Amino acid sequence: MSGYILAIDQGTTSTRAIVFDASFRVVGVAQEEFGQILPQSGWVEHDPEEIWRTVLATVKRALADASLSAADIAGLGITNQRETTIIWERGTGRPIHNAIVWQDRRTAERCRQLVRDGAEATVMDKTGLVIDSYFSGTKIAWILDNVDGARARAEEGKLAFGTVDTFLLWRLTGGRTHLTDATNAARTMLFDTAANAWDEELLRLVDVPAALLPDIRDCAADFGETDPALFGGAIRICGMAGDQHAAVLGNACFRPGMMKSTYGTGCFAVLNTGTERVRSGNRLLSTLAYRLDGQSTYALEGSIFIAGAAVQWLRDGLKIVQRASDTGLMAERVDDRQDVYLVPAFTGLGAPWWDADARGAIFGLTRDTGPDDFARAALEAVCYQTADLLHAMRRDWPAASDTVLRVDGGMVASDWTMQRLADLLDAPVDRPTVLETTALGAAWLAGRHCGVWPDMDGFAERWNLDRRFEPSMRQDLRNRKLAGWEDAVRRVLSDRS
Repeated sequence: MSGYILAIDQGTTSTRAIVFDASFRVVGVAQEEFGQILPQSGWVEHDPEEIWRTVLATVKRALADASLSAADIAGLGITNQRETTIIWERGTGRPIHNAIVWQDRRTAERCRQLVRDGAEATVMDKTGLVIDSYFSGTKIAWILDNVDGARARAEEGKLAFGTVDTFLLWRLTGGRTHLTDATNAARTMLFDTAANAWDEELLRLVDVPAALLPDIRDCAADFGETDPALFGGAIRICGMAGDQHAAVLGNACFRPGMMKSTYGTGCFAVLNTGTERVRSGNRLLSTLAYRLDGQSTYALEGSIFIAGAAVQWLRDGLKIVQRASDTGLMAERVDDRQDVYLVPAFTGLGAPWWDADARGAIFGLTRDTGPDDFARAALEAVCYQTADLLHAMRRDWPAASDTVLRVDGGMVASDWTMQRLADLLDAPVDRPTVLETTALGAAWLAGRHCGVWPDMDGFAERWNLDRRFEPSMRQDLRNRKLAGWEDAVRRVLSDRS
């Protein structure tokens, strides 16, 4: 059987399709951005049909780029932006509303009401999650309550819910398959991670009919095959994981204590805790890292809503940079005595703050402040937020005290940013040779399940380091910068005194 594996990496701002060969090398790739719909402050939507069009287009182009056909592909893995919520008609496959994106805050008041009603302990105990509009559950309920007739149709079994993976799987298989994997299910606020099942009490709590929900599989499993008409032949679908979980796998973080952080639209740091479900005392998430062969591996996760999106804002909103890649050179020109802080709470603050009402701010402006300072502040904001997460993880799980951080995502190509990250963390940062680790993780799931790629040990042995960034910043400078960041965050928190 061919060792070629196709991965669909459906992200928040773009869709990529990547073909890997048996040596994990990229031999074909295509990427396409799609629109962000912002109906009002704090609301973020996507057009599911536009997402679907980008998937079709990028898969076809990636196959052409690799000079391969569907018959050459041993298996397909899917990875996706998590928590983004889509509901569609079972009969037609048509979405009944735009996708509500993970960043969206429209259900923040509903979440506050759940907390006031005393539901937080139940949700945390069963799901490992805090109650927040970030997760899918309250998004599902909002669509049902705001689209005419939707709740009645859902209760009659005429509608289907899915995160993006499930929607794509439905479309790819011609409506024959309504499935998700355990990692995506774990991000809905409806899934008991200990019982490995949808939970009736949580469904009642959030007011979501069970008839909407997909069945759940391991991350490596038989998910069906693509409609032959789509790509000129059927392709077996046998891997699926949410993007951050796929990045854990792509970075070969298989051992407890290993940690990865992905820098895309947002930033997500995940620490493997093995078979132990660590209950966070610092408002981190206790989630699934992955589930293979019926065995769950758990993790602590810290979620940052805005990372690369801050650089996008500089480019598209303020128009003070022409290309995102320019920001590293701009940041390098700034004197370290200049302390400009950007707190990018454009859609609230994630872990460890979980403040849906916080909003972004810039501090430390002077007459000398210019575009270079803004660029550095945007990049440093990602590093400061990662430091917040790492410090919280170390408090929750002391075994993480000597962790080396493995990184991936678009931002890690910047040497300046990675060096500043190591400096502010006071910890080594490892950048792999293959930066497309999210897609690689999805591909590994498919390749493993198809029997054409190696198991965990074999895959981990072939993980290659591009560069290690060692901390070199003076301790007094690090302390000053971190203190300034903490002060800036306190100023934007909605519940500050």
